[in-house]
Amino acid sequence: MMSDYQVNNPATGEVEATYPTATEQDIQNAIEQAHSAYQDWRQVSLNERSTLLHKIADIYLERQDELARIVANEMGKPVAQAKGEIGLVAEIYRYYADNAEQLLAPHSIDVDSGSASVEKLPVGALLGIMPWNYPHYQVARFAAPNFMAGNTIILKHAPQCPKTAEAIVDILKEAGLPEGVYNNVFATNEQAATIIEDSRVQGVSLTGSERAGQAVAKVAGSALKKVVLELGGSDAFIVAADADIEQAVKGAIEGRFGNTGQACNAAKRLIVVESVYDKFVEGFTNAVRNMTLADPLDEGTFIGPMSSKAAAVNLQEQLDSAVQAGATVLVEGGMVKDKPGAWFAPAVLTDVDESMDVYREELFGPVAVVYKARDIEHAIKIANDVPFGLGASIQTQDAALAADIADKLDVGMVTINAPSGSEANTPFGGVKRSGFGRELGTLGITEFLNYKLIRDKS
Repeated sequence: MMSDYQVNNPATGEVEATYPTATEQDIQNAIEQAHSAYQDWRQVSLNERSTLLHKIADIYLERQDELARIVANEMGKPVAQAKGEIGLVAEIYRYYADNAEQLLAPHSIDVDSGSASVEKLPVGALLGIMPWNYPHYQVARFAAPNFMAGNTIILKHAPQCPKTAEAIVDILKEAGLPEGVYNNVFATNEQAATIIEDSRVQGVSLTGSERAGQAVAKVAGSALKKVVLELGGSDAFIVAADADIEQAVKGAIEGRFGNTGQACNAAKRLIVVESVYDKFVEGFTNAVRNMTLADPLDEGTFIGPMSSKAAAVNLQEQLDSAVQAGATVLVEGGMVKDKPGAWFAPAVLTDVDESMDVYREELFGPVAVVYKARDIEHAIKIANDVPFGLGASIQTQDAALAADIADKLDVGMVTINAPSGSEANTPFGGVKRSGFGRELGTLGITEFLNYKLIRDKS
């Protein structure tokens, strides 16, 4: 783990800024501020909270260009995609600002005598541990619903996104969020454990790797704290025999290589029915060969560098391992040795089977694996034969077939005739080793609430 929070530009390999990690006193101050602010914040009306969240959305859009450039410099995301992320952040804040009153309304229960109702109330201070790949979006989908619910937040951002972390604090302050409702900490992993264990903190939400999820869940379990985990994925992109192949190729390119392939719900495994396999592979590989690595600060760039040299090295090792084990290379890619930074040319593999580690691993970067399926039932079997269960995409023009496939997939989200994505008003989350709990939509505000029964027998 890095001792300091750093901006290490993945396009150039240069360290542009360094921030010291929090002291133990900083951590205690953040916990106390969040706990203390909760006592007042929980009393603030939903109307006031809603007005504030709309202001946050406004500021995000006003600062969209600036924020996107910071993200590009920190983790390499092309600015056009970073602007799209900022736009989604604004939608998330507006969604909860507009819908929280309805989502948090008490509901009555039919009883034989008297009355009974369940109130949906806040629980207190929460810890959020967020990753680098969508550094504004990941925070917003945790913060927005909990702000509206009346909870307060301590936020540990990824060590490579300190400027984004500071920008978020500035936006919330400018919008008028009361002091202590949101507390950024440049914490170490050990300090994060200290926060979880503190009795003043009531729960934790993490988006990150399996390893990070295991560590956080272990601490949270020992401390008897509620935890929401959004972990890795190896999402299937299933192409049926009747699919529109041109549309499927376009969706596969967007789904696999958006954010340079660094998304938990990216289309990492392209599973194509045999009758259309050759046609799909021809279109897909031609499109990949025509992709150009380019400056993430250029508005026209689709694929930039990976987030870090370490991430690129790890992906190269996985790619090499697959090839050594017998995988076929359809498009030769890999680390670009003659450029500084974390540049990785897109690669495409096939002939990956159950004997290979890569069959069940998550490839977090611009490497696609294409599988040939005998029929749809075989495609479903391949799709489910991994430890992950985040999302999946189905390409077919048969609505009944799409519904049948979707029902048989062991995942938390299914998208039909488009790559997997994220929307403010639809829930996001998975099953199996992809974690548990949901964010966004009507379910996203329900994770950290006290469902208090009020039973009147008079």
